[in-house]
Amino acid sequence: MTAESATSPGVLIVEDDPQIARALLVNLKARGYRTHHAATGRQALQLAAHEHPDVVLLDLGLPDLEGREVIEGIRGWSTVPIIVVSARHESQSKVDALDRGADDFITKPFAMDELLARLRAALRRAQPDPGHAVVDTVDGRLHIDLAAHALTVAGTPVRLTRLEWRLLEVLARNPHRLISRTELLTTVWGPQYGEEANYLRVYISQLRAKLEPEPSSPRYIHTELGMGYRFTP
Repeated sequence: MTAESATSPGVLIVEDDPQIARALLVNLKARGYRTHHAATGRQALQLAAHEHPDVVLLDLGLPDLEGREVIEGIRGWSTVPIIVVSARHESQSKVDALDRGADDFITKPFAMDELLARLRAALRRAQPDPGHAVVDTVDGRLHIDLAAHALTVAGTPVRLTRLEWRLLEVLARNPHRLISRTELLTTVWGPQYGEEANYLRVYISQLRAKLEPEPSSPRYIHTELGMGYRFTP
């Protein structure tokens, strides 16, 4: 994946069995998905924070962390769909995973067609409501298509990096709401970046340079001193 926004859905495969991981990687890549693989829970948490996948396929039996710890770690800052893929057949394992924030549960051995169908269903549920997928500013200068990951400024398409897009997306989905610096940092960069305010200042400045008529006197992205930022369409 490049630094620019990607068009195909990203899947994080958390699986320590090399054969199963290889089968998932091959099948998903063949169907156009972007894939990342983690063989441990710690790797999974790091990749989830840095790559922002569109869905997570999670094995519960990992060598370092319990699967439920991975679910809780991701749920601390993200609503990404999590599909548990596990050899554990007992109903209590399924209930526990779902109660901790998993969205679905499929038992090993599984049919690849069934897993792919559940993956597509999870992605559909995670897509923005079409009625709220487009944000236009009152002055007509900005057109933000959240579903297509597309931005137009004064009628001209503008390209954003992946992180710039993530930042704009969080702001645009919450118009007029004050969003704290910590919330923006943990949502865009991950939980370990909650105090890195310098990251935010740099990327807000980059966004303003691309969006604002006068970046030094912002019309859309307002700073609330000492608190956070507010997007005004």
